[in-house]
Amino acid sequence: MKYIIDSNCFIQAHRMSYPLDVATGFWTKFKELAESGRMFSLDKVKEEICRGTGEDDLKSWCEENLPDSFFLEMTSETLDEYRKICGWAQSNTQYTQAAKTVFMDQNRADAFLVAFAATNVENWTVVTQEVSAPLSKNNIKLPDACKIKNVCSINIMDMFRELEETF
Repeated sequence: MKYIIDSNCFIQAHRMSYPLDVATGFWTKFKELAESGRMFSLDKVKEEICRGTGEDDLKSWCEENLPDSFFLEMTSETLDEYRKICGWAQSNTQYTQAAKTVFMDQNRADAFLVAFAATNVENWTVVTQEVSAPLSKNNIKLPDACKIKNVCSINIMDMFRELEETF
């Protein structure tokens, strides 16, 4: 199993739970898993990190510590799946139009993460700190979108557990 990491795993860890200057073991393990090819992310996540954090330590850490192969680019297969996921979101009557617009925003990674993993559900798990909210009308949560495509989603600590990794 390989893991595809959502931007909130970086940003929330850095800002709340595991600051770069204090929780060095977390970030060392993160780097090791990236270098070993057991976890990846998407270029859309990199864009979110760079856009959302400006010139702070997280952006610098990513540039200095993650291999070039970590942030994967979109493939035509992923883009085809993205269009299908957007079609599902747009036709879904549960969610408000604002929720659909945010989810389908091409500058946000969520729908692309689902699309990427959906191209090979046997090999990819989406890792996110978002929590399922299947009754929500105002937000399409990443775990709920993953369920539509039979994509497994877990949080980052569960990923470490599955990999039997500690830090």
